[in-house]
Amino acid sequence: MQPSLFISHGSPMLALTPGPARTFLQQLGQQLHPTAIVVISAHWTTNTLQVSVSTEPETLHDFYGFPAALYAQRYPAPGAPELAAQISTLTGATGVERGFDHGVWVPLSLLRPAADRPVVSVSLPVSWSSEALLTLGEQLAPLREQGVLVIGSGNLTHNLGALAPEGSAAPAWVNAFNDWVAAALARNDKAALLDWSQAPYARANHPTAEHLQPLLVAMGAGGVPKRLHHSISHGVLAMDCYAFS
Repeated sequence: MQPSLFISHGSPMLALTPGPARTFLQQLGQQLHPTAIVVISAHWTTNTLQVSVSTEPETLHDFYGFPAALYAQRYPAPGAPELAAQISTLTGATGVERGFDHGVWVPLSLLRPAADRPVVSVSLPVSWSSEALLTLGEQLAPLREQGVLVIGSGNLTHNLGALAPEGSAAPAWVNAFNDWVAAALARNDKAALLDWSQAPYARANHPTAEHLQPLLVAMGAGGVPKRLHHSISHGVLAMDCYAFS
């Protein structure tokens, strides 16, 4: 039985740049032995639920302005059409061809650098309610019994307009939201988390919702929450990771 995870994937440079979150993901990957991996990424947003049926998903460099070394990165994990078909049966998702966006391949390049497990991407239907996203996670939960690792890939805080130089201290409004989420998860308060937009400084930390919504899917797919990691990148990106097992 695998846990479900919420991973804060930060900047695409996480794939190359040393730091606490990068080291943590490398170490976490050594403890996980899934048969396959399913990722719901903040960077594949749709109106209706979709799932990738690609057999050989390409590595998408869905960003700009970064060093050439980042664009040279490839994550050659195979897809899993049979698993995608099972996800369609469980959730009603429509099968489409889709590569790995950086919310998928950047954290997986650290968790499974050998790219030796099949990976299926599931879209994030951003217009869905929090309750519907939780239900989506619950529909994916049976996959864990097959050894499938379910990952929601986003960021616990995500206001790119307030980015500061790396190493900057987090401002009070970032810490307040981070602490609120940590406390709600520590008491497994799903009702509070479903209403996360009422948390302190919620919209300051998430001007748009897509980087927090994968947390709701991961929460639905798993059991008891546990914070595995906390660090801050660029002052305003909380790089927290949670397991639900």
